[in-house]
Amino acid sequence: MNPGLILRGIAVMATLAGVLYFWEAADLGNVLSNDWIDSHIKDRGLTGEFLFLGLVALATGVGLPRQVVSGLAGYAFGLAMGTALALLGTVLGCIGAFYYARLLARAPLQKKFSGRVRRLDDFLHDHTFSMSLLIRMLPVGSNVATNLAAGVSSIRAVPFFTGSALGYLPQTVIFALLGSGVAVDPVLRITLSVVLFVASGLLGVYLYRRFRHGKSLDATIDEELGAQDQDAERPSQSNP
Repeated sequence: MNPGLILRGIAVMATLAGVLYFWEAADLGNVLSNDWIDSHIKDRGLTGEFLFLGLVALATGVGLPRQVVSGLAGYAFGLAMGTALALLGTVLGCIGAFYYARLLARAPLQKKFSGRVRRLDDFLHDHTFSMSLLIRMLPVGSNVATNLAAGVSSIRAVPFFTGSALGYLPQTVIFALLGSGVAVDPVLRITLSVVLFVASGLLGVYLYRRFRHGKSLDATIDEELGAQDQDAERPSQSNP
């Protein structure tokens, strides 16, 4: 048996064991509460900021919705700093999951998610930056699954990360606003956040349908976004 394959398998198991141990030791299951944020993060200066940044990177890297941590970031640091820390932490989580898949778990992930990897590779390969931006702006789909599939694929890393970062930004701002204590009436702040979220989602859907160039990210997602209907209409439009 290939020694390199054995070593990669051991590395995967060690990584997972380390993450689980850290999660239990740090009691991260109880982190996502305002009380814990008040005790360990808020008003702790750089210590609180770096601790929160590391937690966001870890949490989003293993699958916690980025909208949740953006809301907590807004609560802990306010709109501007909360947006910056949540965005940076989410991008670091993206990078971590991407390279975990590419360097350690490529073979098992390719086997388990071969169809998704092929579709994502085809979708992103030619226009990695712009297509990554489109994916991140959509109101559907799994952030961590996309990161892992991208790591297994043949796409270039830097355009994927930069496109993802820009695509993350709208929802990061929206949920940081929702969680923040900015001097706006709470009802108005919630209403504004909802309106912006809906607008961002609609923009993402429009851009996906407009610029995906006939490629499909996922059949289920296409159906939810009405992209399949768009594909069905194209032949009749080209032959009036």
